[in-house]
Amino acid sequence: MSAVPELKREQDYLSTARAALARMREQTLSLKVQAHDPISAEHLARTLHLRAASLEDDPSTTLFFGRIDTDTDERWYVGRRHVADDRGDPLVIDWRANMSTAFYRASRTEPMGVVLRRRFGLDRGAITAYEDEHLQDRAEHEVRSQILAEEIERPRVGPMRDIVATIQPEQDEIVRAGVEQTICVQGAPGTGKTAVGLHRAAWLLYAFRDKLARSGVLVIGPNRAFLEHIGAVLPALGEVAVGHTTIEELVASVPVRGTDSTATAVLKGDARLAEVLRTAVWSQVRPATEALVVPRGVRKWRVPAYEVNEILDELRTRGVRYDAARQMLPQRLAHAVLLQMERAGDSPDDRVQDTVARSAVVKKYAASLWPALDAKAVLFSLLSDAEELAQHARDHLAPEEQALLVWSAPPRSKGAARWSRADAVLLDELADHIARTPSLGHVVLDEAQDLSPMQLRAVGRRCSTGAATVLGDIAQGTTPWATDSWESSLAHLGKPGSHVEVLDRGFRVPASVIEYAAQLLPHMAAGLGAPVSVRDNPGRLDVVEVAEREVHDRTASVVATEASEPGSIGVIVPDEWVSKVSKALQHKGIDHGVLGQDHGDIDHQVDVVPATVAKGLEFDRVVVVEPTAIAAAEPDERTGLRRLYVVLTRAVSALTVVHSQPLPAALASADG
Repeated sequence: MSAVPELKREQDYLSTARAALARMREQTLSLKVQAHDPISAEHLARTLHLRAASLEDDPSTTLFFGRIDTDTDERWYVGRRHVADDRGDPLVIDWRANMSTAFYRASRTEPMGVVLRRRFGLDRGAITAYEDEHLQDRAEHEVRSQILAEEIERPRVGPMRDIVATIQPEQDEIVRAGVEQTICVQGAPGTGKTAVGLHRAAWLLYAFRDKLARSGVLVIGPNRAFLEHIGAVLPALGEVAVGHTTIEELVASVPVRGTDSTATAVLKGDARLAEVLRTAVWSQVRPATEALVVPRGVRKWRVPAYEVNEILDELRTRGVRYDAARQMLPQRLAHAVLLQMERAGDSPDDRVQDTVARSAVVKKYAASLWPALDAKAVLFSLLSDAEELAQHARDHLAPEEQALLVWSAPPRSKGAARWSRADAVLLDELADHIARTPSLGHVVLDEAQDLSPMQLRAVGRRCSTGAATVLGDIAQGTTPWATDSWESSLAHLGKPGSHVEVLDRGFRVPASVIEYAAQLLPHMAAGLGAPVSVRDNPGRLDVVEVAEREVHDRTASVVATEASEPGSIGVIVPDEWVSKVSKALQHKGIDHGVLGQDHGDIDHQVDVVPATVAKGLEFDRVVVVEPTAIAAAEPDERTGLRRLYVVLTRAVSALTVVHSQPLPAALASADG
């Protein structure tokens, strides 16, 4: 049988599936909301809206990208969402369905009942080719999928694509890990860890929708440019109800107007601060020195101070938050009065106890022992008064560390305080000591290696009753408090002992680029294995040395050449060079965005990227300008080399390095 008729049959099948999807959406839009009350009506309307949004067809993609034929004569087309015919029979099964697992994991050694696996070559929503593997045919030799390679290397402009068509077996195992399991992915550049985390969120919402739709799923990224870069992935997979935020936005209870020295910021991110803050909060409970006297009718009921202190001690040890215990206190005091009434022969009921608890005498007495607290007021007292800080920190911080925390010129009031980013995290910690932070069902935390212990605690509070997918690369840690141990990070997150999965097979970054950047690893992440590119195409690496006065013009010329071919281009520069490089591109007539300022128009082919914003992004081709200046901008050599490692590994197909300054010693040998 010739290939052309078979390709035509597959194209016709796609047309049939598209028509069925359109019918499914029309049926959803035609449904009328009928409910007995406005709240139910609003909920149903939102449910229908989300359902209709998930059924929108994207003409730039196909509804399916693969097919499996089984040894039980079943045939399944695997795609981004479920599509059924007018009888309800599946035309396309969702990639998240159990049956789809075999498409990703079946092999010649473990065929999982699959006789044939077919991958489709795609172009702008149309099927252009197909490629078959006969997994139970011993005469057929295993070869690398050309369609798979072409899909990975396909040029693109705009936000990050999903990898649903190219998921590898080890990635699929992470994606489908159980809903109760927190999993940490140590992923080298190009291993797809970010996309794996997002696909895991999509799979969890599919497999456990009732649970997670109520409790919520949140993706936390390093910056807004990154979130815009990944923002299209989940909607492309049919998930439109997932929150996206940054760690700064997560804890944003105050405007950030102040800055800390590096040493102070590192200390404020230290886990010991959690105990200092806990002590400061609970020290506000004052011991009773006088009895509680409650007049009722002609009698007065007296609860002695020692008995009140026993109640206070018991509330402290209940394991509840400060404010919850404070609200219990009036009832506990009223119950002590009730017991005295019973001993005197009265027969009071619960209504009497409630009346006593709400009485002005009891409320005033309780407030004098257990006052209401405001997180900003507590932190203001600690940072503005050295004696106050010493009272709570002496068992946890050395005197010289305490001195780093206290403001040299305290503001007049908490309202006038210029809070820093690290202070916002401390305020979030204090707020949780006072009142419990609500927990989500699942949190996806990307670039986790850069978070301080206190930031990790803030994230952990958001998934205290759920689980997390933690993504990162220790070699890409670019903050002074970056972790050297996932075990330590997971403990701070509140998920000690969670499984750490290592991804070291690079699908996104070509071998020439990986090998060039990996020269830095022994100098800034000793002991961490170098990633291995598994692509046949080695990619392109050019190292261009120019005179200092020619750097900007030569950069613009290189970008102009790169822009003549399809695909996205990232021009990664030292932060302070952004405006100069942007002007050089403008002078050359090159239209471009600037990430981190206008967040970049993600539809630009060319984006100028400050080095500190590059983490987590990827482009078809990357131009890195003046690597030594990028590294030198960081506070220490290790952090500088790690920043450089990040920017050198953003390319999917080609990397050009333009420099006038001598390259760092680890890279100098490759200078061409």
